[in-house]
Amino acid sequence: MAGPCHLLFLCTGNSARSILAEAIANHLSGGRLRGFSAGSRPRGAVAPEAVEVLTRAGVPTDGLRSKGFDAFAGVDAPRIDLVVTVCDAAGREPCPVWPGAPATVAWSLPDPAAALAADRRGAFEATFDALRRRIEALAAEAPAVGVAGLADAAARIHARCGLVRTGAEP
Repeated sequence: MAGPCHLLFLCTGNSARSILAEAIANHLSGGRLRGFSAGSRPRGAVAPEAVEVLTRAGVPTDGLRSKGFDAFAGVDAPRIDLVVTVCDAAGREPCPVWPGAPATVAWSLPDPAAALAADRRGAFEATFDALRRRIEALAAEAPAVGVAGLADAAARIHARCGLVRTGAEP
């Protein structure tokens, strides 16, 4: 595998889960992955709790911002090898046709921002931990499976990691 695999993490608001995933991929993958994030209806701001949990974990937050799909759908967009939806809604919404037609996989995780105020910190920590486990496992497998096997590896890893309980579930 020459260079890192490029992952685009999608969520509806691009303020919590996808932001966490982008930052984790860029910091904890040993350079094997390059993370990006976007939303179908971006909130326009990163959730403060996302910044807090990343900071406590020593993950840099410089440059993180809430942005829409269009940033990755044009001809000048960075190459994307795999699109990972991290919420149910983004996986059911129409997405642009991504340049290069990358594979897509769903890592459906509860929205920590939807947790009750008293549970929000724990919800963000649980989501961070769930994403960290998945991304570190994917980074470990990426050199062996390459871009062609990335989607299958990501799906296996998500199934192996199991459900996430954040207090935001219905």
